[in-house]
Amino acid sequence: MALQFNGISHAVMLCTPQDLEDFALGFSLSEGLLNQPAQLFDIEIEPSPLGITIEMEIATEAFVELKDRRRSMTGRTGCGICGVDNLSQVERHLPPIEWSGQFPLNALYEGISALPALQLLQQRTGAVHAACHVDKNGQLSHIREDVGRHNALDKTLGSLARSNHDRSGALIVTSRASLEMVQKAATLGYSVLAAVSAPTAAAITLANRLNISLIGFLRNRQCVIYTHEQGIAGVTS
Repeated sequence: MALQFNGISHAVMLCTPQDLEDFALGFSLSEGLLNQPAQLFDIEIEPSPLGITIEMEIATEAFVELKDRRRSMTGRTGCGICGVDNLSQVERHLPPIEWSGQFPLNALYEGISALPALQLLQQRTGAVHAACHVDKNGQLSHIREDVGRHNALDKTLGSLARSNHDRSGALIVTSRASLEMVQKAATLGYSVLAAVSAPTAAAITLANRLNISLIGFLRNRQCVIYTHEQGIAGVTS
């Protein structure tokens, strides 16, 4: 999948070819290339024998900023920061999240229990990750799947951005939680990120600084809350 902005190539990555408009918008926002969805004017999806090119027309001010920080990035499904020019680009400077009240732990349990039945591509292939939004009643929405865990999250974030963001909800991912995934959640204003596997040490450090409640091993009505337990309601000792 090749991503182009105003005719300039920015990134090439492996991606499951569905929900591509969600992916393009989510990637652009979560990587800080766009500040708001309105800066994306048009998307053209162009298949070819080599792959798919996603051509985006973006606002002039966003394109000027993009050229200033342009990088060559050949992505892989297992890595979200391949190709950055130097170590200073690994972690972006983001402000801490402002909490919108506690999120119920039981809603996360309800959400992760319901998710497998809704992972249609995973049922067919056994080879993809999912990401989704869960509200405070445990209801799932914006479920997206992809061979890459970062891509699945970007697709969900893009879908959320199109529907005006319920930032009081939480994000669930069926993978480990990495630093880049914490950054993506924070960039779009989400204060709860829950994963079915473990977080990395870097993800824990960043989540702690950004006021994100980072949760791992969310399964079988159990979990480990690594940061900001005070943001989760219904926790018992």
